[in-house]
Amino acid sequence: MSSDTTTTASLQWPAGYRINPRVDGPAADVVAAFREIPVAAIGDAMSRNIGTIGLRQYHARLDTVLCGPAVTVRVRPGDNLMIHKALMMVQPGDVLVIDGGGDVAQALVGGLIRTTCVAKKLGGLVIDGAVRDLCEWAEEGMPLFAKGHTHRGPSKDGPGEINIPISCAGMAVLPGDLIVGDADGVIAIPAAEAARVLELGRAHLIKEAKIRADNEAGRSDPERFDATLRAKGLPV
Repeated sequence: MSSDTTTTASLQWPAGYRINPRVDGPAADVVAAFREIPVAAIGDAMSRNIGTIGLRQYHARLDTVLCGPAVTVRVRPGDNLMIHKALMMVQPGDVLVIDGGGDVAQALVGGLIRTTCVAKKLGGLVIDGAVRDLCEWAEEGMPLFAKGHTHRGPSKDGPGEINIPISCAGMAVLPGDLIVGDADGVIAIPAAEAARVLELGRAHLIKEAKIRADNEAGRSDPERFDATLRAKGLPV
């Protein structure tokens, strides 16, 4: 930005371009606590209808957890100009969430960008688009979820927007949302709701632990499902 007193609202951006300031996410202790909650449990606590669809992990370790506040980017498919700009704005622990329109014809990030992400101590990347240099991304230290991969590189012409509401692989994301990703997928938690969702997720894990223990002991409660079946008219 040209000065601290200039607001983004007062600027006249060309069509397709906008750069908004970074938005703080949830408190650091809340972010850290979510590292212990599986994405599946978070999703169950948030209605089971939220999260990305069709992304895969490109880091090698299945037990890697991505967790941090979102810096959002919308780009023209196959163009990464605004990704480079966003990397000048991130803080350690941030997660770059990129709406690339689901296009996999050209990679949006590769090994050179990965070196910048590591140097910036980024929390990870979530990309509705393609990547390249897979061997480098497989190394430990930078979680990455993306839709696909290709050797074909990006252009750097724009347009693009930073820190705006986006859709990434079927998931709505606002700047500052808490992003959590693990081997099961990626989910976004509104910053204002993070503390409450954390408690719901913890309660869900306690509930699951009891069910698991009953299953292991061979004492599953038949009423858990029979009551539902009877309500549907089944004579059980």
